[in-house]
Amino acid sequence: MSTTGVERDSDRESYFERTGEHRYKPTAHAGGAWSADEMHFSPLAGLVVHALDEHLAGRPGDAALARISYDILGRIALDECEITVETVRPGRTIELLEATVVIGERPVVRARAWLLASHDTSAVADSPHDPLPGPDELDPWRMAEAWHGGYIASIDVRRTPAVRKGRSSAWISSRVDLVAGEPSSALASYVALVDTANGIAVQQDPAAWMFPNLDLTIHLHRRPHGPWTGLDTTVTFGPTGQGLTSTVLHDLTGPVGHAEQILTVRPQPGA
Repeated sequence: MSTTGVERDSDRESYFERTGEHRYKPTAHAGGAWSADEMHFSPLAGLVVHALDEHLAGRPGDAALARISYDILGRIALDECEITVETVRPGRTIELLEATVVIGERPVVRARAWLLASHDTSAVADSPHDPLPGPDELDPWRMAEAWHGGYIASIDVRRTPAVRKGRSSAWISSRVDLVAGEPSSALASYVALVDTANGIAVQQDPAAWMFPNLDLTIHLHRRPHGPWTGLDTTVTFGPTGQGLTSTVLHDLTGPVGHAEQILTVRPQPGA
């Protein structure tokens, strides 16, 4: 995976500050949407990719991340975390990595990433998904009026008008760096915004219903480029407490892959 990124100004704001070789402290910008003392998963997902980039730094070859799947094992406190990475299945053309996020000596996230060797397949490259209208064509959406937390307050959202519940598309960008004083790859910065999908096309008012995601799986057919992450999202609620957020992922030149999030759907206490 390429680690090419934008050099960061140490005076800029960030989602995380490094506190050790593999340890990071979240800032207020990483605050969650469901609870003030929890971390929003979106920037943490990007931080995991940042850790994968470090694990692969200096390696020969040009492997591309084709899939990353995150399992959220429990409450993610807004507290210092440690991320460890190991190679599960080494290989020159196919490789599997696993990252574990630990907070307070408890694993809270496990992620597995498949890397594939890169080849020139430009002659047959194609996708049935049409590009989204560009962010300059859409009006800003004040997402903070519907959702709370430091992360939501940190992002710029341009959303298409909702035609029905559970269906919308949006562009997301952020003025906040991933890790203070460190360059981050285009991929890490892109992934750091994908989990926002579960909040842009809601089926029900989050003041009345909870629908947090338990996982996030991203499949990519090409490397995305920033600074905008495009989300063409559909949210489905089932009749027995389960839901699904499905997203076609875009960058400014077109579709790049898909993301899926399984939801646990339940009424808000006291609603």
